[in-house]
Amino acid sequence: MSDTTVLVLDDEPLPGLDRLSGRARVLHSDAKSLAELLPEADVLLVWDFTSDAVRDAWPGDGPRPAWVHTASAGVDRLLCPEFTASDTVLTNARGVFDQPIAEYVAGLVLAMAKDFPGSWELQRQRRWRHRETVRLAGTRALVVGSGPIGRAIGRTLKALGVTVELAGRTERDGDPEFGRVHGATAVNGLLKEADWVICAAPLTEATRGMFDRSTFERMKTTARFINIGRGALVNERELVDALVVRQIAGAALDVFENEPLASDNQLWDIPGLLVSPHMSGDTVGWRNDLAEQFLDNFDRWAAGEPLRNVVDKQLGYVPLA
Repeated sequence: MSDTTVLVLDDEPLPGLDRLSGRARVLHSDAKSLAELLPEADVLLVWDFTSDAVRDAWPGDGPRPAWVHTASAGVDRLLCPEFTASDTVLTNARGVFDQPIAEYVAGLVLAMAKDFPGSWELQRQRRWRHRETVRLAGTRALVVGSGPIGRAIGRTLKALGVTVELAGRTERDGDPEFGRVHGATAVNGLLKEADWVICAAPLTEATRGMFDRSTFERMKTTARFINIGRGALVNERELVDALVVRQIAGAALDVFENEPLASDNQLWDIPGLLVSPHMSGDTVGWRNDLAEQFLDNFDRWAAGEPLRNVVDKQLGYVPLA
């Protein structure tokens, strides 16, 4: 058997883990036992990507895993100063969620443009009330976040006839799909023209709370806002204020500052707000896709080959090539 020890932080069985039989010693951990087991691990698989246990248990000095892989696109729940400063390689699940999330966002855009929630409520009331809805083709979307997920969202909305502006950390011209990728400083100006504002940015110290009262005040009163990034990117209280006074026409949140969303949270009852339980990227078979991605990277690790999806821990995401 290999001398490699793989530690899995999990809350459910990992599909396909038997492929490591004879190649690695596999240990399992929960949040309570993680700190004790971390020094034994060469590789840490964060299968329970909703946990903050890695950040809380990461050792300052002494033995630590040489490679950590998280089964999520975001890495904000893992990073702490000690982890960021270490020589441990971090990889993520970039690529698994891109198109599913893009489809989910397109579904939300269509649902709001065509007032499907209103039709379902009127059906429940057995009321026949004719309305006019928004023609989607020709509207404008601002996608904030120029990584693979943001690009997939933009690509999918363009196929529906939406004009898409893509904004990232830095401005660059000559993009083969979007022409120009706007820098962060251009977002405030772009907000004024957007009918759809979609947040797909990574959570970093620079982006935390980036959508706040001033953001919503710059948007058109007919605009809708969607967040599929991280809950902490949005000031939820100020979003609620914007919806209540009709500063914007509507919003959809798939991620929240605190998850799961408590049953007594006011967000459940805000008019014009669609709430979903952090499920935009989770399609049938997604766990198998995540497991296959990790196992492929483990094959690379064992062969001494470069790993895929290496995160720049200072930036908090995988840089574009």
